[in-house]
Order: sequence, then structure tokens, then C-alpha cells
Amino acid sequence: MLARLASHVMEFLKKEDGPTAVEYAVMLALIIVVCLAAITTIGSNSNLTFQTVGDSLTTST
Repeated sequence: MLARLASHVMEFLKKEDGPTAVEYAVMLALIIVVCLAAITTIGSNSNLTFQTVGDSLTTST
């Protein structure tokens, strides 16, 4: 019984379909996280820039 279980475990580990799908899912998740972080940073910097320009226009007139 133990040899049969070990055989099934070895077959599972040799198959490459499951790990490949998991690797793609992990890569996609990492790409999404990096994109969200970049968009958030760019948005914050743009907001700060527009706020600075708006403040300087308001105080100069």
C-alpha cells in the first residue's frame, strides 16, 4: 500500500501540466500587483503636480 502511494506521488510530481498553470497564475498575479503599484504611484505624483500648478496659479493672480 505504501509503495502504491509513493508511486502515485511520483507520478503527480512528474506531471508538468499543473505546475505550469500555477506558475502562469503566479506570474500574472505579480504582473498585476506591479501594474497597480505603478499606476498608484504615477497617479499620486500627477495629483501632486497638478495641485502644485493649481496652487501657484491661484496665488499668482
